[in-house]
Amino acid sequence: MEYYNYIKSLHLIFVITWFAGLFYIVRLFVYHAEANEKSEPEKSILIKQYQLMQYRLWYIITWPSAVLASLFAFWLLHLIPEFLNQDWMQVKLGFVVLLFAYHFKCHQIFKELQNNQVKHTGNFFRIWNEGATIILFAVVFLVIVKNAINWIYGVIGIILFSMLIMMGYKLYQKIRQKNN
Repeated sequence: MEYYNYIKSLHLIFVITWFAGLFYIVRLFVYHAEANEKSEPEKSILIKQYQLMQYRLWYIITWPSAVLASLFAFWLLHLIPEFLNQDWMQVKLGFVVLLFAYHFKCHQIFKELQNNQVKHTGNFFRIWNEGATIILFAVVFLVIVKNAINWIYGVIGIILFSMLIMMGYKLYQKIRQKNN
């Protein structure tokens, strides 16, 4: 299994680019929703540009990264199937399921925005953007610590982290309103 570390490295690289795509696509959703509130011709120009940027990011970086990260993950599990019997891996895979649900919801939003259907505000997308962050924290801690027995503490930590993010967002929102 001399190539195990190469496969693991490729898996990690594509996980990183997948998350980068998820973080950036939602940021583009924020800009798109805010552009929708502008007057013409600025609105049309910005929306057209954001749709192009979203399309390229989604189909050239995010989706291929998700697929490749998954393929390398399956390959790793094929090489060391004992991982599936470990508690930390089972909890991690639960978070991976959540990540795919988040990804598919982003895909749905992406398609709506490509069809000029803006159903959410910029503020909604700012909060939505934290979903991937929370999943990332959970997965990284599980993989590094490899201890699902303490996953309860991890979940409590994630909830507290989420509350900090929301408080930070509310503070940011107040500062932004004050400056406008």
